Amino acid sequence: MKIFDVCIVGSGAGAGPIAYVLSQAGYKVLVLEKGKWYKDFYKDEMACCIHETFTPNKQQQQHVIETRKGDGWKVRKTSESSWNLWNGNLVGGSSNFMSGFFHRLKPIDFKLKSTFGAIEEANIVDWPISYDELEPYYDKVEKIVGISGKIIPHKHQEPRSSKDFPYPQTTEHPLAQKIDQASEQLNMTAVPMPRAILSQPALGRNSCSYNGYCGAFGCATGAKGSSRAALLDKAVATGNCEIRPESQVTNIITNKIGKITGLEYYDKNDKPQIVHGKIYVIACQAVETSRLLLNSTSEKFKQGLANNNGQVGKNLLFAGGGAASGRINYADFPAEATALRENGPFINRSIYDFYVIDDPKFADKPMKGGTIDFVHAHPNPIARATRQIRGKKGILWGKPLKRKMEDYFQNGRYIKVEAFCDWLPNDDSFVSIDPEVKDKWGKPVARVRFGFHFHNLKVGYYLAEKSAQVLKKLGATDVVHFASGAPPVNLQAGGCRFGNDPKTSVLDKNCQAHEVENLYITDASFMPNAGSAPFTWTIYANSFRVADKILEKLKV
Repeated sequence: MKIFDVCIVGSGAGAGPIAYVLSQAGYKVLVLEKGKWYKDFYKDEMACCIHETFTPNKQQQQHVIETRKGDGWKVRKTSESSWNLWNGNLVGGSSNFMSGFFHRLKPIDFKLKSTFGAIEEANIVDWPISYDELEPYYDKVEKIVGISGKIIPHKHQEPRSSKDFPYPQTTEHPLAQKIDQASEQLNMTAVPMPRAILSQPALGRNSCSYNGYCGAFGCATGAKGSSRAALLDKAVATGNCEIRPESQVTNIITNKIGKITGLEYYDKNDKPQIVHGKIYVIACQAVETSRLLLNSTSEKFKQGLANNNGQVGKNLLFAGGGAASGRINYADFPAEATALRENGPFINRSIYDFYVIDDPKFADKPMKGGTIDFVHAHPNPIARATRQIRGKKGILWGKPLKRKMEDYFQNGRYIKVEAFCDWLPNDDSFVSIDPEVKDKWGKPVARVRFGFHFHNLKVGYYLAEKSAQVLKKLGATDVVHFASGAPPVNLQAGGCRFGNDPKTSVLDKNCQAHEVENLYITDASFMPNAGSAPFTWTIYANSFRVADKILEKLKV
């Protein structure tokens, strides 16, 4: 019987660093990924965003969701709704499709409760580690995954061990300078947004081709720092890492003392298999990680693996925040119209001025705020054209529709704002197991409750309103801004939070399960709060940190 040093479930941002570090150190690593292994990507809107090319068929593999309805909850299968919690099931996971907007969490994110105090009906806690403990690994990600950017000092700049990013910032669209100017006029500071995209050939990968199709699409050049391109390809090249695609893990086997002895999975021919390792790492995104643990019951773990305290699946997190948009009409900028029409370069601008909101009109004491990112509207032409079908008096067709589409596509462009704040952990945001609905392998699916805290909306709207001021100042028209309690399901975290108290957390500070000595969880499930930015850089950094802890354990 072959026994791997480490068996990993999942292959995204939480898995890649583990496989990379341990295989480089000479240990035998197995990665089980439920999706296919795509070696090349192409820009096809139908494949990426309309058909289920990179995600499972929802009739065979789905989720059950609970959304607020009055004083109760509306329960629906995702196969019978527009919701889809799958974000990319393939080698490299959803990191293949990220936009690569990379922000570090800041020191205050690690001590949210002690800095700002409790919020009623929010389960806020401090992290069991500090920013200083994670900082060397943020730095490691910059160099190994490859982050392009430029440091511009600002009042919420986090401490850094490197003076600047290892690669210069990606090419900027002329709108970036307009945002700089408008922000300055409003006494705000816009800074370059770090991107996990190579601005020049490096690390055995090509640089960005600037074709305009980035977020939601796989990268054809390898410039994007996905787990596959940046880490797994190199892990496999060592000869110590084996990746088995189309392998659906359904159960984690434990012995009488609660130690994991194997993983049950179905291979690409839907035949059951079992693999064995010394250490097991689960990193299949927050919802599915909780589901796998809850479905892995035994005599010692009747409520699910590592769940004797009932904490698995609790305090599920998404990204809170708001949004805004505005249209740049080329006729309003005749001298710059040609340059503004460019599609490839990125806007790459962020505002951190309100990461802490110290505004008496907002609250009587400083409160945690968030990040404002300015980006292009998504380039997908089918989706954008479809939205033009509605006119002021109803549905358009024929010549009126043609003229509206002509004006939309040829006479201007939209700037989009994504404002991120903390999705506060609360008792109504969690993962459980549905008592009736099962997947194609007969396993209960995850049931996910989307309960948000009203404070999310308050902070999100504040940030969105500030971004709208910038859009108006730079000359945009049709400016709108709003906040929403609907979760952006591509950003999932929590469910297996780490902490020092085994009664209130699933994992210890090293992301090892309190109750299972050879189980680690390294996707975003470990996070007690998700910060005010996309999670990927923090997932990568923490996974590199945990990889070092596993190395120490294997050496004993």
